Amino acid sequence: MDLLSELAAWRALCIIRAPEIPDPVGLGQTLVDAGMPIVEFSFTTPNAPALMAQAAKVDGLILGAGTVMTEQDARDAINAGAQFLLTPGLRPKVAAEAIRQGVPIVLGAMTPTEVADAVELGATAVKVFPAARLGPEYFKDLHGPYPGTSLVATGGLHAGNATEYLEAGALAVTAGSGVVSPALAAESRLKEIALRAREFVDATLNLNP
Repeated sequence: MDLLSELAAWRALCIIRAPEIPDPVGLGQTLVDAGMPIVEFSFTTPNAPALMAQAAKVDGLILGAGTVMTEQDARDAINAGAQFLLTPGLRPKVAAEAIRQGVPIVLGAMTPTEVADAVELGATAVKVFPAARLGPEYFKDLHGPYPGTSLVATGGLHAGNATEYLEAGALAVTAGSGVVSPALAAESRLKEIALRAREFVDATLNLNP
């Protein structure tokens, strides 16, 4: 799986954080059907690896594990079927484990120095957080010294502002609680999730690369 190609094609990644996810298969299938197949299950959800193992059964789902903090988290996620890993900040040991296992790693960063450090650690892409507070112009600024670095805008994005970050040079944007809120996931309100996902997809996929 070529993560950069998939991110460039789909433009969006869905982050799922919830106190519980009773139907990870149904949730994953809903997002695939809505045109948002790149999905991150966060380790902030209890029993995350077990949920990933269930979601991994969904055809067409590109499964990621988020908030990966330790080497053991990385191993557990990969064993559960995660195809790529994401961290909230620089996690050198997690990056080393991902590289050792040949799994793409998206490292979190905010400052230009952190972006450089993420690249040196072998990041496939760099997740810039909190994107909405930094603004789309920040991505243009980062591409000055780092023109070849793949940036993923994360934090506070929705259908109304996501395209601004893509236009500013982000490879992809993340959809969080605006698409899959904790309550919607916990209550398996899949129809509502589908509507929100399609709205986000319509906004991002209609933008010319």
